[in-house]
Amino acid sequence: MAVDTHWRITHRCGHATTHDLSRKPADARAAFDRWLATTACTVCWRADRGQDRESTEQWRTRKRAEEQQAATDWAAKFDMPPLEGSEKAVAWGERCRHQLMDAAHTALVVEGSWDEEDWLALEEKARSVRRAGWWIDQRDADGSDLVELLDAATDIDKGNENPFY
Repeated sequence: MAVDTHWRITHRCGHATTHDLSRKPADARAAFDRWLATTACTVCWRADRGQDRESTEQWRTRKRAEEQQAATDWAAKFDMPPLEGSEKAVAWGERCRHQLMDAAHTALVVEGSWDEEDWLALEEKARSVRRAGWWIDQRDADGSDLVELLDAATDIDKGNENPFY
């Protein structure tokens, strides 16, 4: 039996909408469904944006600041080292690292079969990748792919260590 592609979601505003999740990997649909439930429906979101009178650029700036603060708080909480690169790349890389690590935790621990020990080993590998550009390059990766991506970036035993990571 195939995983459903159309999901009925009740948004935080109370409206229920059917969403086509066929473009999401089957194993990511349930998590995306839960996230959608925390957001306003499209109609309410647009109505809120119209009443807010905040320009798109102001909204984007505010949203980036919120994401940056969440990434900074997360990095401090989990003892993640600072990234290396230009100021702009570091900020973007921190957001990408936070989002990818969060997606990986959901896919591997919350929805998967990993235990705390497995996750701590992955966190340690993530700490060793300090180049902001690497995290930016992985920004579209699926959380479940992080294991393979970090293995490739930290493959010291095979002589593939890249000094830029």
